Amino acid sequence: MNRALKTSLFSVITAQLLKIPFEYMQTGKWNIGTMFTPGGMPSSHSAGVSSLATYVGLKKGFQSVDFSIAALLGLIVMYDASGVRRHAGETAIVVNDLEESIEKLAESHPELSSYRKREKELKERLGHLPSEVVAGAAYGVLVGMLSYLTGKRKRRLF
Repeated sequence: MNRALKTSLFSVITAQLLKIPFEYMQTGKWNIGTMFTPGGMPSSHSAGVSSLATYVGLKKGFQSVDFSIAALLGLIVMYDASGVRRHAGETAIVVNDLEESIEKLAESHPELSSYRKREKELKERLGHLPSEVVAGAAYGVLVGMLSYLTGKRKRRLF
């Protein structure tokens, strides 16, 4: 496995681990399961693509096609995390609340007796707030830089 991929995977995994203490600071409860959920602080997707782009930029040059591809991929992923996936999570909250209201209404209205509640609620935590994306990106840049600086460099004789 090449160093760029290792760097990116490392930043994704460690960003997921960082979600545990961030959630503890927010809720006062330790929840190891947070490590396996999307959304939250910091964005591991943003960390992964930012560390990849940073490492590739430092290794191959910021004018290289390789960096351009990694940077564009990163921008798309971060836009998706803070836009589409975040709005999908907000929609899930509304749908889950609506379903709860219908269930209460069905108790007092016989014509709604055929209503069957879904067994599983929709996942509400899917995307990221812009601050979570920025934090993940900053963490990824740091990891990418550290990976480049600690990596083996080929020595040039001439």
